[in-house]
Amino acid sequence: MPITMYQASVPLFVRGLTNTQGILAKAEAHAQAHKIEPQVLLGARLFPTMFPFTRQIQIAADFAKGTSARLAGIDVPKYEDTETSFAELSARLDQTLQFITQIKAALIDGSESRPIEITAGGNVLKFNGLDYLLNFSLPNFNFHLTTAYGILRHSGVELVKRDYIGPL
Repeated sequence: MPITMYQASVPLFVRGLTNTQGILAKAEAHAQAHKIEPQVLLGARLFPTMFPFTRQIQIAADFAKGTSARLAGIDVPKYEDTETSFAELSARLDQTLQFITQIKAALIDGSESRPIEITAGGNVLKFNGLDYLLNFSLPNFNFHLTTAYGILRHSGVELVKRDYIGPL
């Protein structure tokens, strides 16, 4: 049986965001245990020209909700990018998980050829649903989650690959 568009999207977003909830908890505990101001980790970056940790999490959540909504042919909810704490980032992930898990598979399945048009970096990008998911959305979602993980590891948070991948 071939994999469906729903199976290739929402469950992957759910897994990534759920695992990131655990990573946020470990980062917050690390900050408390080592008497590090949370803003140090939340504002940490791998390089000055890269987005900080908080923005990486916001963008990953945006890809999960935006992709799921566009593939389903429904409006993408707007989130303000105002999170300034681990609790607020966790709430954003909760909100995203609640939204994407309520989308019925029937709305996403069959979206392989659905036209998707977005603006990114001032450029209008046009895709069919399959290319949008496989060649744009999933790589970007994983890039931002991986970068967030890397920022925390670089900052001394004791994470292991299993924290990122989650239970098998």
